[in-house]
Amino acid sequence: MFRILALTALAMAAFAANSLLCRLALRDTAIDPAGFTFIRLLSGAIVLWLLVRLRSEPPAGRYGDWPGAFALFGYAIAFSYAYVGLSAGAGALLLFGAVQATMILHGLWRGERLGAWQCLGLVLAIGGLVALLLPGASAPAPLPSALMIAAGMAWGVYSLLGRGNADALATTAGNFVRSVPLATGAATLALPWLEFDPRGCVLAALSGALASGMGYAIWYAALRALNATTAATVQLSVPVIAALGGVALLSEPLTLRLVLASAATLGGIALVIHMRRPGA
Repeated sequence: MFRILALTALAMAAFAANSLLCRLALRDTAIDPAGFTFIRLLSGAIVLWLLVRLRSEPPAGRYGDWPGAFALFGYAIAFSYAYVGLSAGAGALLLFGAVQATMILHGLWRGERLGAWQCLGLVLAIGGLVALLLPGASAPAPLPSALMIAAGMAWGVYSLLGRGNADALATTAGNFVRSVPLATGAATLALPWLEFDPRGCVLAALSGALASGMGYAIWYAALRALNATTAATVQLSVPVIAALGGVALLSEPLTLRLVLASAATLGGIALVIHMRRPGA
């Protein structure tokens, strides 16, 4: 049990670290978002591919596909450009809220029905995100917020596409490898503004190799011992870890608006998850 708890905690810390590393690189170094995305996806692809190749058992599923690669790239590029103007905590909350909203709305479109408590949770979660984005002194900038919501929607689509895969690690590795040419194309288009800074490149490589590559590998190892509800619930900790990390490591303010929006959004999502009908 301790091993599972440790793996889960490490995976959540790694996911939150993606927000912290990206924000730090784009705020404090000269690297640009397209360059950060390219290095992140390339280093993640290398680490994930090596992990798959070094396993003793052969892959049980496909090495990804192009729809998944496009969704992954869409998430990564929007994520990087969004963090030019968002704090780590606000960005993680918008990302996570958009991911969960995308998956919940997809379920409704497919015919799932929410109970009364779940409806309350959905309204509470959406209300929290709306409250965060309302005009005011502490509101995040509109364009970066819209980009992070788009990143969350792309990650939600990526998660939906990956449902039922027999080998999540091999699928993720294949999608990362396929995303590298897409990131190369984006970097080429951004060539007039492309900047590579040594410290920024290191942060991007850490984001790809450790926070993404190793983070996903650790998470998939922990998932084997977690049921679906527990797995969904523990991910509620990621925006909280990112916000606290932003305060402690990046000297970002922890505003009352962000605290209340986080409580409403994450509490609402928790209601939707825990009140899910058996078999839904």
